Amino acid sequence: MKIALGADHAGFLLKERLKEKLRQSGHEVVDHGAHSEESVDYPDFAAAVARDVAGGASERGLLVCSSGVGMSIAANKVPGARAALGTSEEEVRLTRQHNDANVLTLGQKFTPPEVAERLVDIFLTTAFEGGRHSRRVAKIAELERND
Repeated sequence: MKIALGADHAGFLLKERLKEKLRQSGHEVVDHGAHSEESVDYPDFAAAVARDVAGGASERGLLVCSSGVGMSIAANKVPGARAALGTSEEEVRLTRQHNDANVLTLGQKFTPPEVAERLVDIFLTTAFEGGRHSRRVAKIAELERND
């Protein structure tokens, strides 16, 4: 799977760990930065990853900042991106099954690396259920077109 990856300075270390794990698992990774712990602005990286996913260049996206919240807010401003903060296995599973989330955001400050790896694995292997959930995701797309 082709995965767009991004982080700010506060998520850099976890991003690097996830990047290596993803590559070892055979995924193609597009790293949009940051490339160090030097202070940067998270919306820049959120936009790059969200655009990559929404435009179809990557199948899924992963974003990391300190809390994961800022990345989620910024990524969701890009039409077609459905970013969700992942804090538990069940939450990540449901956001894929019910919301067809295509970008997962994580908080380096609150998510131990081993937990983050498990959340990413769930995010990448859980399918969207469709059915009644498709109607709801379509309504989200309609909001993007009309607001």
